[in-house]
Amino acid sequence: MLIGEVARRSGVSARMLRHYEKLGLVRPSGRTGSGYREYRDEDIRRIFHVESLRSLGLSLREIGRALDDPGFTPARLVGDLIDQTRARIAAETELLTRLRRIDATEPAGWDDALRVVALLQALGSASEDTRQRAALSTADEVPVPVEALVEAALRETEPNVAGALRWALARSGDGGPDLLARALESPGAEVRERAVRTLAGLPGDGATARLRTALTHPDPVVRGQAALALGKRGERDAIPTLVEMIVDGRNDTDAADALAILATDDTTGDGIAAGLLARLADAATRPPARGRLTQALADIPGPAADRALAGLTDDRDPAVALTATYLLRLRDGR
Repeated sequence: MLIGEVARRSGVSARMLRHYEKLGLVRPSGRTGSGYREYRDEDIRRIFHVESLRSLGLSLREIGRALDDPGFTPARLVGDLIDQTRARIAAETELLTRLRRIDATEPAGWDDALRVVALLQALGSASEDTRQRAALSTADEVPVPVEALVEAALRETEPNVAGALRWALARSGDGGPDLLARALESPGAEVRERAVRTLAGLPGDGATARLRTALTHPDPVVRGQAALALGKRGERDAIPTLVEMIVDGRNDTDAADALAILATDDTTGDGIAAGLLARLADAATRPPARGRLTQALADIPGPAADRALAGLTDDRDPAVALTATYLLRLRDGR
């Protein structure tokens, strides 16, 4: 079969076939009576082998070794190709993300586009000061997609920069709470904690709704941070989780403070006091937890808290009885 016919049937151009021949990858094993190159069946098979290996990303030099060196095994080469492909996909994905974010700002010209690029690069800087200035500069005329701010917040470890990013997110629109709620399902505990803390710093009904949902999250850190934030917002849905935090000894002082904020009237205060007293009466509650629950009654207003403390002055646990007596005297002196 002559080169033109091979090119037509294989889809490999005659020019590429000549290049393969020059490199020694495929050599026509025959000649016609007129001296033209003639490809035989084994030559055609080798062409298809070359093309198959090219489709895997091998270079022509690697293809030559693979076909001609009996000791050249595919395992290591394929592993290297997998690593190279992953790195290339990661780089292309990062580029695509950056392009989409720039496109989302609808730049009017190259100056606008370059300002967005500079700001995105600054948010990823190794310098804490640079990241903080970038977060604060989002209030200027340079719009930054909310996705970029959320991504920066989820990787930020410096408290001052994290605060600046929360401020920027609060000004960025309505997309932040949804993105942060998705991050609560991250496999990384640190990412989940940053997500809920950032969500807690956002105002509005959207953030509050996502925090309510987080009260049932399997991660106790997420539940706790959501409850603390909701308590400060006056959301009574947080009360059961706050009580559990006191029992468990997780941010128990903050949880007690949040309960005190929620107890704005005697009715609510009586309900909170009843919840604390129920856990005190539970046989499964350990002595340290009973002490924390008793202390939490200190700032809960209403007659139910007074009665609970009065009853605890005769508690079987001397530490609880002493604490209740002291707290009751303080309340009587108010």
